[in-house]
Amino acid sequence: MPSLISIGASALNAASLGLSTTSHNIANVNTLGYTRQQTIQGTNTPQFSGAGYFGQGVHVETVRRQYDQFLTGQVRNTESSMSRLTSMLDPLKTIDSLLADPAAGLSPVVQDFFAAANQLAQHPSDPAARQGLLSQANALAARFHMMDGQVAHLRDDANGRIQSSADVINTLAQQIAEVNQRIREASGTQQQPPNDLLDHRDQLMLELNKQVNATTVANDDGSVNVFLGNGQPLVVGENVSKIVTQRDPSNPEKLTVGLQSGSLLVAFRAGDLTGGELAGTLDFRDTQLDGIQNSLGRMAVALARTFNDQHQVGQDLTGALGGAFFVEAAPRVLVDSRNTGTGVVGAVIANLSALGTSDYQLGFDGTNYTLRRLSDGVTQSFATLPQTVDGVTFSLSSGTPAAGDRFLIQPTRDGAANLNALITDPARVAAAAPVVSGSAAGNLGNAVASPPSVSIPANANLQQPVTITFTSPTTFNVTGVGTGNPTGLTYTPGQPITYNGWTLSVTGTPVAGDSLSVSPNIGGTGDNRNATALAAIQSLKSLDGGTNSVSGAYARLVSDVGNQGRSLTLTAEAQGKLADDAIGARESVAGVNLDEEAANLLRYQQAYQAAGKLLQVAGTLFDQLLDLGR
Repeated sequence: MPSLISIGASALNAASLGLSTTSHNIANVNTLGYTRQQTIQGTNTPQFSGAGYFGQGVHVETVRRQYDQFLTGQVRNTESSMSRLTSMLDPLKTIDSLLADPAAGLSPVVQDFFAAANQLAQHPSDPAARQGLLSQANALAARFHMMDGQVAHLRDDANGRIQSSADVINTLAQQIAEVNQRIREASGTQQQPPNDLLDHRDQLMLELNKQVNATTVANDDGSVNVFLGNGQPLVVGENVSKIVTQRDPSNPEKLTVGLQSGSLLVAFRAGDLTGGELAGTLDFRDTQLDGIQNSLGRMAVALARTFNDQHQVGQDLTGALGGAFFVEAAPRVLVDSRNTGTGVVGAVIANLSALGTSDYQLGFDGTNYTLRRLSDGVTQSFATLPQTVDGVTFSLSSGTPAAGDRFLIQPTRDGAANLNALITDPARVAAAAPVVSGSAAGNLGNAVASPPSVSIPANANLQQPVTITFTSPTTFNVTGVGTGNPTGLTYTPGQPITYNGWTLSVTGTPVAGDSLSVSPNIGGTGDNRNATALAAIQSLKSLDGGTNSVSGAYARLVSDVGNQGRSLTLTAEAQGKLADDAIGARESVAGVNLDEEAANLLRYQQAYQAAGKLLQVAGTLFDQLLDLGR
């Protein structure tokens, strides 16, 4: 027959283990990653007798985690997505605040600069108006420098966060491998799950997914293999691959990230990493940040070129043609450090209207050149250079490239950083037009020439004197250097006449022998024609196929960045709700509920007391049996 003492002892032991497990749950109520545990009891094998099977008490089969693999996976995935969005949103808000700031943004200084140009047009000979334009030009350049510097600072910060994230991933991967080993050893010797070690590994996996999206595959020995989003193994059992950062061979200002396994380094490509802070930081740096800096550079290049072009066909107070007003940055061409050829690639902005904000990679395969636009991956192949794409002319300046050579071309990257005013002397501001028209004093007809307009760029013979002599009311001859001295030309009132880079129209009726002239603008200190043209550049639509001015392009950039920020904010809020819901669902299963544990504590306490009472009864009965034998 079963022993009351053994049954009582088994009940006492089961209740004691239940109290221990409940106490462990209560103690770890605030422990990150802890999963509620539960003792699973089973009846002992019954003993057979003629009267049937009699039970022999209870035993604890295992201590089970209240674990749901699906819910745990949901928490990891949502946290990984949330970390990616946050790492993109925080720096984007910084850029958005800078661009849209009504005081610190670009719009105020652009407005002030062209207001100074309008002031010059109203007072072309006033030294104060001339100095005001130069001062505003320096302020405009300084604002471009400041904004470009802020973007460059964010890029350095992104590189630092990439390095930090790689270090954290490597540390977590090593810890997961160590826990793998401890779990394998514990599972192999005890044949019971080491719950606290499993919780520790799950928490490490959660922290890892905040840095980079990772998945796990369980092994028979209790360990797990960890793979990154692109399927590359980070942890296999107890073996760990290392995340490595290094300077990009094609662009030293960037850190590239890859997975090193032994002597093999596999760099991550775009899209390989789908979640976590590392993926978000890479996305922000390589797409949004590059695009913003290139956009600022494009505006600076457009402003410098259009203002320079107009200024160079004007005339300053000394009577000379105007020079370049701003420094226009040339495209940046970077040579891949792995190149073996001697080829030197050049790039020139040929068409502002077609110019975009993308960088380009030019590769040579030994026969053809392949140009890839990095913003969208579109490629074009050419047998020879030069070639013009998106308003940029790519050429082979010298040398011979070798198969596999690559070049990174950034047409507008240095535009904002290198914008500077070149003119320091107010007298060198070209406010006047370089030529004027006139009528001979003895003309008998009423033919009048309009003020000449000057085309860009300036013609070499622009300031050469030219005479238009009418041979009849309907014909005229032209004389002057650069004109070719044509004769017998037909005169039509209002029809444009163009020579030496200027254009005018003649109205009225001439008489044979009348003459008109175009001559240098000597002493034209009060002439404001070129200043007026300079002020009009503010509304000149030189970008985006002739649909946008510099100010319009900036407004579009501010709008685009703001829209991206709002979109990311809404997405992050939705993702945060998903993350909270996932955590809540997991906690409803795996979390410790103190009210429930208090009830369990009371239940196991009562079971323990009852088992103790059973042992007391068994002891009393045993003593009575001994008394009968005396």
